[in-house]
Amino acid sequence: MSTLKLLSVCCCILLAQCAFAQSNHPDPRYKLLAGNNYVQSKNYYLLTLFQTLPDVKKILDADPFLSAMRRSKVDSINAGLKTCARDGFCYTRSLKFSQDEIKQVAAKLKALYQPGNALGKLVKDHLIPSGTYILFQDLPAAEMLEKAWTQDAEGINFAIGVYAEGQKPNYPNIDSISFDTRDAKDRNQFNPGYVSLLYNTSYLVAQENHKKPAFFEPSLTAALRFVEINEREQAADFEPMTEGENKAAFERVKTVKWANYKYSVIMLPGAGPEDPAVPLSAEGMLRCRLAAMQYHAGVAPYIVPSGGKVHPFKTKYCEATEMKIYLIEKCNVPANAIIIEPHARHTTTNMRNTVRLMFRYGIPMDKPGISCTTRGQSTMIEKTLIARCLRELNEAPYKNGIRLSETEVEFYPLLDALHINPKEPMDP
Repeated sequence: MSTLKLLSVCCCILLAQCAFAQSNHPDPRYKLLAGNNYVQSKNYYLLTLFQTLPDVKKILDADPFLSAMRRSKVDSINAGLKTCARDGFCYTRSLKFSQDEIKQVAAKLKALYQPGNALGKLVKDHLIPSGTYILFQDLPAAEMLEKAWTQDAEGINFAIGVYAEGQKPNYPNIDSISFDTRDAKDRNQFNPGYVSLLYNTSYLVAQENHKKPAFFEPSLTAALRFVEINEREQAADFEPMTEGENKAAFERVKTVKWANYKYSVIMLPGAGPEDPAVPLSAEGMLRCRLAAMQYHAGVAPYIVPSGGKVHPFKTKYCEATEMKIYLIEKCNVPANAIIIEPHARHTTTNMRNTVRLMFRYGIPMDKPGISCTTRGQSTMIEKTLIARCLRELNEAPYKNGIRLSETEVEFYPLLDALHINPKEPMDP
């Protein structure tokens, strides 16, 4: 083979490898689909794709096993309405996926997958570029599909477990069920009034799914209804943010001269008050002023106040929006320099969700940001938070840079932050 031909072949191989590498990674240009609602799409993105993509829906609806499972699930719910009586767990068992069902569906999806069919395109055109299941992206495509289904199904079971059965969430003091579920005389049993609520919710789920639902929809509906009646739909708060609270800041991104700034963003974590009548704590005010000093010094073009409706239990105040108000009214920070992140419920997701917004909004991922907060939390972000993220989120959303001061430390964003965590239904 001539040298010219050899070089040509090598170039072709390199181009093919580059194309594969690019296609096997998240794409910041990808637009997430909202589906029926943001609570669902944020928690269970694969199931949202199953509903939204017509060719995928056709494959799933035509499969005899999945059709039989659909009928069986609705029949099971209806049977429970007749026979469960005062056994509350009987109702929730009929709504959840069994472990056998999860495994059988996983095997069926793997068998139905073909690179060129609608499921193959779903993985190639949605799962991979969205980054929503990035921790599975190095698996073969059929296994990635299988893992995504298993995660969504187990997430649905988790939501029903917490918001129907009263199981402990990851953070019981702020995220627990809203109802007094247990009988005063026997704490192992549901009280009669709560059993009535379980019956009525199960009845509604059956009625909403009586017209040939997809195989997963009865259980999905149940999870969404229990999240709703617990007033725990915070995952949808302020969405779509690029058309509301973050519109001015988002539209400014494309005009920012990034070379003029050492850092991309100033991440500002919230500090919720313990008094339900107080919108912003004293600690939150101090943190805002620290971040505003950095902004006015020109270190970054954006402040990202991060924190949802967290403290106290079922508060009506959102940390991010209250900090935004304070930054504008008290610290003279312009609205188009503030990107709110109004969903995080603890410091792990302050960091994770900030990285997600950076990626989705087109902020350079190769430029570090800084976290800006009071001394104790800043030390924790630098010293122990990554290990906690790995324990609680199964991912590290950032890596540390250098410490700049007692209250600021650099961070470098990592794409693993994009992975969904449906074990936190209010902030997946």
